[in-house]
Amino acid sequence: MDAQTDEPGLVIFDCDGVLVDSEVISARVLAGQLGALGIPLTAEECIARYTGISMPSVLERIEAEWGPGVLPPDFVDRVRAADADAFRCELRPVAGGREAVEALAVRKCVASSGRLAKIRLTLGLTGLLPLFEPHLFSAEMVARGKPWPDLFLHAADQIGVPAAHCVVIEDSEAGVRAGRAAGMRVLGFTGGAHCSAGHADVLRAAGADRVFTDMVDLPALLTADRVDPR
Repeated sequence: MDAQTDEPGLVIFDCDGVLVDSEVISARVLAGQLGALGIPLTAEECIARYTGISMPSVLERIEAEWGPGVLPPDFVDRVRAADADAFRCELRPVAGGREAVEALAVRKCVASSGRLAKIRLTLGLTGLLPLFEPHLFSAEMVARGKPWPDLFLHAADQIGVPAAHCVVIEDSEAGVRAGRAAGMRVLGFTGGAHCSAGHADVLRAAGADRVFTDMVDLPALLTADRVDPR
């Protein structure tokens, strides 16, 4: 952006916890699958440890803490199948998300740590897929996922917008750090069901330019200055 109050050339949305309120569901599923293996993590602990990062990174962290080989070969398949079943029963869009996205006159895309198949599933179940397709980007497409900047830079490159003209909407510490490392403005979102007290401070500490709770505020925030008075 040429000036702090200019509209961005591209708005990059994370998916889980920003567009769809999926993080609590996924954390509950993961905790259940881990518990069946004797790994006693609660859903809240899974949120704190794994929100915003890719499944390969989740597996690496679990095995680093609980030992190599602790997870069976079909663990990922089990989690993904259980996630999909739970999403079909429970998943909802983030309140005000559709209205906020539809109000944006600028280019937009989704860049998520989840697989492309998961992005399509969750956006499809919540009716948001037509607002973004075909501009969907997954950590599967790059060498390094969040908190590395690769995914956001890939999305910007594919759409043809310089990083300095992009704004990232993120709910996770890893995602905020990735956006900042990409040289993009980052707005931290704390309106998801998984966001506990103090989450705004976590996102600010990670580098979010502003933090907001209600998606209805997004269109105005995109042209606001970068100083968060709250």
